[in-house]
Amino acid sequence: MLANRYEWLVGLRYLRAKRTQHFISVITLLSMGGIALGVAALIVVLAVMTGFRETLQNQILGVTSHVTIRSYTGEVSQFATVLDVVSQTPGVAGASPYIVGQAMVQAKGRAIGVTMRGIDIQREKQVSDLEKNMVRGRLEQLAGFGVILGKNLATNLGVSLGDSITLMVATANVTAMGTMPRMKRFTVVGLFSSGMYEYDSSLAYVHLPDAQALLRMNQTVSGIEVKTPDPDQAFQIQKLLEQRLAPLNPDGFWIQNWMEMNYNFFRALRLEKATMFVILFLVVVVAAFNIVSSLIMSVMEKAQEIAILKTMGATARGIMTIFIINGGIIGLTGTLAGLLLGLSLAYNLEPVLGAIEKVFGIQILSGQVYYIDHLPSKVVVSDVVWITGVSLAISLLATLYPAWRAARVDPVEALRYE
Repeated sequence: MLANRYEWLVGLRYLRAKRTQHFISVITLLSMGGIALGVAALIVVLAVMTGFRETLQNQILGVTSHVTIRSYTGEVSQFATVLDVVSQTPGVAGASPYIVGQAMVQAKGRAIGVTMRGIDIQREKQVSDLEKNMVRGRLEQLAGFGVILGKNLATNLGVSLGDSITLMVATANVTAMGTMPRMKRFTVVGLFSSGMYEYDSSLAYVHLPDAQALLRMNQTVSGIEVKTPDPDQAFQIQKLLEQRLAPLNPDGFWIQNWMEMNYNFFRALRLEKATMFVILFLVVVVAAFNIVSSLIMSVMEKAQEIAILKTMGATARGIMTIFIINGGIIGLTGTLAGLLLGLSLAYNLEPVLGAIEKVFGIQILSGQVYYIDHLPSKVVVSDVVWITGVSLAISLLATLYPAWRAARVDPVEALRYE
């Protein structure tokens, strides 16, 4: 017990530099600062990447469904029968038919290519957040050749509620003048904002019967959207739907969950998160090398004191413990400082970035480039625990070699000329 006490006392005392050891003290402070910055950067970056992924996932699932059922022929016939089977499947929270196609929107001398989606007004509420995303107008007004446009798309066209637009599709009419594309005038009855620039600038919703008439699809649809109670259950529901729908179509249905439809996108996010972790992890490693260098210089500076301790009965293990305590406190202090700094920034990231944007007059995130116009942040406890544990482990490992060097100091050689 007494031995443990002297090791702690000497280890803590070695943290305070003498007048002739200011350089070692500076390196010690730099080591603490390097570890603190590395830990803080890791916490903030991982929180941003997690928040970014979750926000994009929510916004994507607000527009698309958890599971999509399509036919390999491009059209699902007898969709009412398929819809009944899907609706009665355990785990299905909602199902709705839809039509999707490319169209050209013309209004006030402007023309923009869009994705036109024909939807069932009542069933769409079960599978997407379109009604929640409406900023003007009502979903029920869609019937009767009404159209709901993304907010950015309406701005680009220069239209608002009550204005008329012309939708032109590739399906052709054969006339005496030749083949002409089909077109129809629609009235803007609503505007929506999903939070993703790509969707808000390229989507136009129309009523399902209107889309069928315009595209001449009669009693067919492009597919059926399915919503599950939890996005993570989409894979299990997909397998169950494949089994239940197999008897209805000899050619089979093309059933995809939201993870498959956006696989490359979310895979890129995971790869980017891993890459950023490795890059910022090197900051902690560099700081650990600073701990090694500061402790080695401290061992060289205090060789005589170590020799005196050995002559007084200190063991090699005790000398090692002294320098492990010394370096461990440096790593612990830096890690805790980085933890506090990282959590403070992660929980207040948007106000901090807002202040930076205001001071410098810049926009850090543009919705046209990054899909979203703000920087979300979500702190995951497991990430914080893992970062803290790795930082402490590296700091302790960095003390082993200097502590071993200190334990090997020969009292005779150190005190020969004293």
